[in-house]
Amino acid sequence: MWNILFVFLKLVLAIVLGGVIGIEREALGKPAGSRTYALIALASTLFTILSVEGFGPMQNSSPVAIASGIIVGVGFIGAGLIIFHKQQVEGLTTAAALLATSAVGMAIGIGWYWVSVITTVLIFLLLFIVRKIEFNKNKKNTLWTLFDKK
Repeated sequence: MWNILFVFLKLVLAIVLGGVIGIEREALGKPAGSRTYALIALASTLFTILSVEGFGPMQNSSPVAIASGIIVGVGFIGAGLIIFHKQQVEGLTTAAALLATSAVGMAIGIGWYWVSVITTVLIFLLLFIVRKIEFNKNKKNTLWTLFDKK
């Protein structure tokens, strides 16, 4: 019974951390929001739990194969989000954040809770803070004026 409760708590943690990452994307109106990120983290966590605990003692099973399957699956979803429109690439950050979110889910699945929490905070800060800097590219007296070669 404790094992089922422990798995349930892992899945809930994955939903919460994935949702936190997705909040920033959803606030910007991006195609993948908090539900998508929560589902990616949840699925990655469950697949990882299954590979480590469910298939572990079976012959010819490999947690590495499941991990690579997760990465390929998320890559497929990410590829669908990337669009080339009017000489610009759109959706690349969303796709990269989905990949990072799947890694958070995998970390939860193997029991690396602090790593997953710290990584979630870092992803959220990266998305939020760098976006603030990028939006100021065209304004004077910002970080970007230091790198401007004009």
